[in-house]
Amino acid sequence: MASETHMLVPICLIENVKGQLMTNQEALRILSAITQPVVVVAIVGLYRTGKSYLMNKLAGKQKGFSLGSTVQSHTKGIWMWCVPHPKMADHTLVLLDTEGLGDVEKGDNQNDSWIFALAVLLSSTFVYNSMGTINQQAMDQLHYVTELTNRIRAKSSPDENQVEDSAEFVSFFPDFVWTLRDFSLDLELDGQPISADEYLDNALKLKQGTGKKDKNYNLPRLCIRKFFPKKKCFIFDRPTHRKKLAQLENLHDDQLDGEFVQQVAEFCSYIFNYSKVKTLSGGIKVNGPRLESLVLTYVSAISSGDLPCMENAVLALAQIENSAAVQKALAHYDQQMEQKVQLPTETFKELLDLHRACEREAIEVFMKHSFKDVDQLFQKDLAAQLETKRDDFHKRNLKASSDRCSALLQDIFSPLEEDVKQGVYSKPGGYRLFIHKIQELKKKYYEEPRKGMQAEEILQTYLKSKENVTDAILQTDQTLTEKEKEIEVERVKAESAEAAAKMLEEMQKKNEQLMEQKERSYQEHLKQLTEKMEQDRAEMQREQERIIAIKLQEQARLLKEGYQDESKRLHNEIQKLHRMMKTKVYMCHKLKT
Repeated sequence: MASETHMLVPICLIENVKGQLMTNQEALRILSAITQPVVVVAIVGLYRTGKSYLMNKLAGKQKGFSLGSTVQSHTKGIWMWCVPHPKMADHTLVLLDTEGLGDVEKGDNQNDSWIFALAVLLSSTFVYNSMGTINQQAMDQLHYVTELTNRIRAKSSPDENQVEDSAEFVSFFPDFVWTLRDFSLDLELDGQPISADEYLDNALKLKQGTGKKDKNYNLPRLCIRKFFPKKKCFIFDRPTHRKKLAQLENLHDDQLDGEFVQQVAEFCSYIFNYSKVKTLSGGIKVNGPRLESLVLTYVSAISSGDLPCMENAVLALAQIENSAAVQKALAHYDQQMEQKVQLPTETFKELLDLHRACEREAIEVFMKHSFKDVDQLFQKDLAAQLETKRDDFHKRNLKASSDRCSALLQDIFSPLEEDVKQGVYSKPGGYRLFIHKIQELKKKYYEEPRKGMQAEEILQTYLKSKENVTDAILQTDQTLTEKEKEIEVERVKAESAEAAAKMLEEMQKKNEQLMEQKERSYQEHLKQLTEKMEQDRAEMQREQERIIAIKLQEQARLLKEGYQDESKRLHNEIQKLHRMMKTKVYMCHKLKT
C-alpha cells in the first residue's frame, strides 16, 4: 500500500443519512490508491455489543473505531480502516465496522438489512457479534440472514432451468465468524467438554417437525449452513466490571480480565492467519480499485431501488479493468517499439518482425490484466488498435526512409547537378561521361547504409525528374550517330521499365508479407486467448467442485439429521451444478475450436 494511503484513523466509507446510503468520495480515493490485494473483514451485530473494540484490536490500536458505551448506536453507516496486513506481506487489511443493528432510534429495519447485505457482499470474512449464548433469541436477531435471498442476486437474469440464485451464493460469500460476548456458560455437551466451534455446530442443528414454529426455528440455521460453508466461533468472557466498560478503550490489558485478553488474542490471530484475500467468481483477487468499484456498484443499485447483483458488479468491474488492460497493452507496445525500432528499417520484414514481437508482449499484458471479456470485445479492440499502430509505424518508417534517401541524393548528386549547370557535359563525348558519372554516383548511393524501404523508389523518382537533362545532353552530343542515340533512348526506357517492374515485385512481396503478418497476428491472439480460456476453465472447475463438495457435505449432514426433503432439494441443486459444469466445459471447448 502506498505510503499516502496509510490511515491513522478510520473513515466513513458508506454514509447513512436519514436512511439513504451514500459513498464517501474521500474513502473511495483511499481505496483507489491501494494496488495490493485486500483482505476485507466486516463486523455486524446489535448496537452496543462491543464490535468496534474487536476491530480496533485487529487494527493494532487501542482507539479508532468509536466505542458506544451508552444505549445509542455510535457508528453510522459503514466505516473503513485500511492498515498493512500484519502477517501477509504486500497485502492490505481492510476493516469494516458497521452501525449497530436494531437501533430503536432508526425505526427502519430495511436499513439494517441493507447494511447487513453490504457487509456480506464486500467482505472476505464476515464477523457476526452478539451478546451471551446462541439461543433462539440470538437466532431471531439474526433474521437478516434469512432475508439475503430477497436482498442479493447472484445473476442479472437467472435462467429458470439453472440453479436458483441462492445456490450460487456460496461461491461469492465470505467465511462466517460468530463472536459471542459476555459468554457465561461452560462449554459442555452431554457432560463432555466441547470447543466453541462444536458449540456453534450443535446450535445450528435443525429441529424435527413441519409446523410453523419448527420452520421458523430451522430457517436461520439452514441459511447459515447453506450460505456460509466455512464457520468459526469465538467466545469472550466479560472484559471487566460493568462500571468500567465505559472506559474500555482506555484500559490496558493488565486492567482487563486475563481470560478475555487471551480470547481476543486468539480471535485476532485467527483473522490474521486464516482470513483470505477478497476473491470474486473465477478466482479474481480484489485490490483497492476493485473494492472501490464493488462499493459503487452495490450502493448505486440500492439507491436506485434495485437489488445488488454480484454478476453485474463483476461485469461492471470487468468493463473498467478490461478498458484499462487495453491501454496498458498499448502503452507497453508503444514503449517497446520506440526502444527497439530504429527508423528507417532496411526492409518491411524487419519492421513486421519487431511489430510481431512487441504485439505478442502487448497481448500478454492484456491477458494478464483482463477478465470476463465477454465475446472478446476488448481483445478485438486491442487487435484493431495494434493494427492501426503498426500502420502508423509503417508510415513513419516510409517517411524516415524518404527523408533519409532524399537527403542522401541531395548530398551525392548535387556536385553533378552543378557540373550540368556549368555545361561540363554539353560537349562532344559529354553524354558517355555523364552516364558514367551517374552510374558511379548510383553505386555510392547504394553503398550507403540504413536507407530503408524507399531507397529504390526515391532514386527512380529522382532519375525520372532528370530525364529531360539526360535527353538534352544526349541530343547535343555530336559524337553519337542518330542510330546510337535511338539505341540509348531505348536502353534508358528498358532500364526504367526494369526498375518499375522490380518495384512492383517488391510491392507484391510487401502485400504478401502483410497478409502473412495478419494471419500470424490472428493466430497469436487465438493462442493466448485459448491458453487464458483453459486457465479460466480450470479455475471454474475447481470452484464448482469446491461448491459441490460443500453441498455434498451438507447433504450428508441433513440425511444424518433425518431431513429427507431438505436433503433431496440439495441433491437437485448438486445435479444442476454438475450439468452447469459440463455445459460450461463444453462451451469453453467449443470456443477454443
